[in-house]
Amino acid sequence: MGPMPELSHRRRLLVLAICCMSLLIVSLDNTVLNVALPSVQRDLDAPTSGLQWTIDAYTLVLASLLMLAGSTADRIGRKKVFMAGLVVFSIGSLLCSLAPNLELLVVFRMVQAVGGSMLNPVAMSIITNTFTDPRERARAIGVWGGVVGISMAAGPLAGGLLVESVGWRSIFWVNLPVGLAALLLTLRFVPESRAPRARRPDPVGQVLVIALFGSLTYAIIEAPDSGPGTVVPFAVVACAALLALLRYEPRRAEPLIDLRFFRSAPFSGATVIAISAFAALGGFLFLSTLYLQNVRGLDALHAGLWMLPMAAPCFLCAPLSGRLVGSRGPRLPLLVAGAAMTATGVLFAAFEAETSNATLFAGYVLFGIGFGFVNAPITNTAVSGMPRAQAGVAAAVASTSRQLGQTLGVAIVGAVLAAGIGSSSYGDVFVSAARPGWWVLTGCGLAVLVLGFVTSGRWARGTAERTAEKLESAEVRQVVGAAERA
Repeated sequence: MGPMPELSHRRRLLVLAICCMSLLIVSLDNTVLNVALPSVQRDLDAPTSGLQWTIDAYTLVLASLLMLAGSTADRIGRKKVFMAGLVVFSIGSLLCSLAPNLELLVVFRMVQAVGGSMLNPVAMSIITNTFTDPRERARAIGVWGGVVGISMAAGPLAGGLLVESVGWRSIFWVNLPVGLAALLLTLRFVPESRAPRARRPDPVGQVLVIALFGSLTYAIIEAPDSGPGTVVPFAVVACAALLALLRYEPRRAEPLIDLRFFRSAPFSGATVIAISAFAALGGFLFLSTLYLQNVRGLDALHAGLWMLPMAAPCFLCAPLSGRLVGSRGPRLPLLVAGAAMTATGVLFAAFEAETSNATLFAGYVLFGIGFGFVNAPITNTAVSGMPRAQAGVAAAVASTSRQLGQTLGVAIVGAVLAAGIGSSSYGDVFVSAARPGWWVLTGCGLAVLVLGFVTSGRWARGTAERTAEKLESAEVRQVVGAAERA
């Protein structure tokens, strides 16, 4: 079984809607949980590092397994892997709602992430193979990005309502009916597809990726509370894993991470932009939630309402960004995104935007605009120009970059905040302790702005074309070699 058969326009839209349902539950999970963090903290007596792990245990496992899920789906069937992901994610959600302590909540979040790793990159691969026209694909990816905006708009409000009326455990129940509906619809309407030629597994590369991401995140999160004797060994493991990956992967005929992708300036730029943008998102949500509830004393519902000035522009700008990418390319959306996110960081870091309702509102609106514009160009740049046979792997690298960015954003900003607060109460020192974190977010916005400009011009497009030609010719040589051996 090769590429997906040509579908009618109505059927393609239905496939897009089903894929968006999986993105909705995964995205909702993160935004809803952020609003519930203070309630989790009180109920399970969790320190700041414990709150970081409830977010990062999920994004870390997700980042570690996304490329494996993408290549596995290309090999054994995208529909099979997608449905398995829906089942595991739903079971993980149910377990999270029953967690009796922080440690088991973190473990069950990891179960969720195993399922989540089979959803977004596989859904993106399904979309890429369903919408073959570049403009139609860009619009579809714009809709996909709009779903992130919907989750940002609905997540804080739904989370606030559920936390205030039923309790934080109920936030995980939302995933169950949506997951079941997506499962039944996938079974009925999504056709099976695979890459024309199966790629072999890369267990060594997979272990190295897990070692790199896990040890790096642990070192950052535990740095404020643990001595160098605990942190340094994990930092050494991270460096060793990175060097081993760079040495081992190019020697494999079919690596987990095809480093040749990164010869394309737009692809490399999209990867770093994704890490930077989602690091900013992770840090922004973490700081905002703790400030609104633990410093201003708002309940979860009112904190969720305060997030609407960020969520609404994100929802409105994402489809606009998709249309702009389809008609004019990725440069303009990336420049708008980078400028808005940089301005947000400066507003909070230099002018203490939290201390005034007007500046707080402006900061949230600016961030929503920036994040709304950034998603479509990242995804479109990552998958366009790559051979369709490797769509799953290319989409998985982009998705991995997002999750790694969010993991690092929560880890770094949380560590900076924990170090600044020390043994003081949140209300006394939060604004000054959060300032270095906001400067980190400013740097992330600048990275989006500069890389968006550099990697979207004529020179960058030339590197993408040359990379695609080399990948295609290498793919043909491998197919001919396999046929001759057979």
